[in-house]
Amino acid sequence: MAVTTNRTARLTFATAGGNTFSLTVPQPREDIQLTEAMDVMNSLIAGGIFLTANGSLTGVKDIKVIETTTS
Repeated sequence: MAVTTNRTARLTFATAGGNTFSLTVPQPREDIQLTEAMDVMNSLIAGGIFLTANGSLTGVKDIKVIETTTS
């Protein structure tokens, strides 16, 4: 049986309504730096790109890279 590994980046934002909103990015670059991810998240906030059910994005909550392996 083949073993497969998948990586995703989960970007979590704070919203104006006091909740969180997350975006999942499949297969992020192996060499992505925290500052690059922060810059992208801050540009999404500044650009008002997303309007959630709980209001606009107001801040960066956290960034996680999640790796799952299945066999």
